[in-house]
Amino acid sequence: MTGTADFGPRLEAYFTKRLLQQRQASPHTVRSYRDSFRQLLSFAQQRLHIRASRLSVEDIDASFVVDFLDHIEKDQGVSIRTRNLRLTAIHSFFQYLSLECPERSGQIQRILAIPSKRYVRKQMSFLTHAEVDALLNAPDQATWSGRRDHAFILVAVQTGLRLSEMTGLRREDLVVSTGAHLRVTGKGRKERCTPLAKQTLAVLKTWLREPQRGDGNVVFPNAAGEQMSVHGVQYILNKHREVASRTCPSLLSKRISVHCLRHTMAMDLVQAGVDRSVIALWLGHESIETTQVYIEATLAMKEQALGKLSLPQSKLLRYHATDQLLQFLDSL
Repeated sequence: MTGTADFGPRLEAYFTKRLLQQRQASPHTVRSYRDSFRQLLSFAQQRLHIRASRLSVEDIDASFVVDFLDHIEKDQGVSIRTRNLRLTAIHSFFQYLSLECPERSGQIQRILAIPSKRYVRKQMSFLTHAEVDALLNAPDQATWSGRRDHAFILVAVQTGLRLSEMTGLRREDLVVSTGAHLRVTGKGRKERCTPLAKQTLAVLKTWLREPQRGDGNVVFPNAAGEQMSVHGVQYILNKHREVASRTCPSLLSKRISVHCLRHTMAMDLVQAGVDRSVIALWLGHESIETTQVYIEATLAMKEQALGKLSLPQSKLLRYHATDQLLQFLDSL
């Protein structure tokens, strides 16, 4: 240890003052940042042989952070995207420290200068109308859980809500009268309203008349009447994908998640010609640029269609450079 044990108190103040009080970060963000620093502190104990409570801010320099990021990617096998999420949490903490510890400005600026690692972005996964229909028909609606799953999938694919927004839905979040909609608080503690289609509203009303479980406040509870977990939601989606793939084999090659259903809704809006700004508001994107990924996805679809066409044949005449400098450039 090279300085006073001030890292722990600074980190606690960052979570309580910056994240919870000032930014009012969502529980999902708090958990993500908490996990990031758990990994960082565990690595520090192994590498520096210093207990987490005895760490100094001075101990965590730029080279240490880079070593930590390389460790979780290469030794723990996390994805580049997860690596970048861990770096985002570290950047956020050290931005807070830049005001609290001006004497460490050089060290802090070097950490903030660590760039995210670039990676190949996979093509967005979404469902066709036929695949959505097959998935909706998969749950056995003769059972309580089947009716719940059917309503859950329909609401998810029609509203484009995030996983945490779907599992966190409460009855008071629903407006089923004129102008029916769902009211949710998304990322950045921003509240938004999402309209409900007539079919979705009819299914929801029927579902809400079911015998209540638990305190009856959770719209889509588990069997015990409590909020469904992330793993619980993924389990039911995997189960219904397997059933739906018997009538729609293309689902065998797709991973169904709430995020995939969210993409599906977004793609429907794009293909219907809805303006990007409206889609951003619908999905709760902080920046309209985030919505650009759906525009790019439609372009990829068009390119795939182009590849299936029989195009006119034309003879390509190769250009021959007549200058040594041009020949050099052509050779690059």
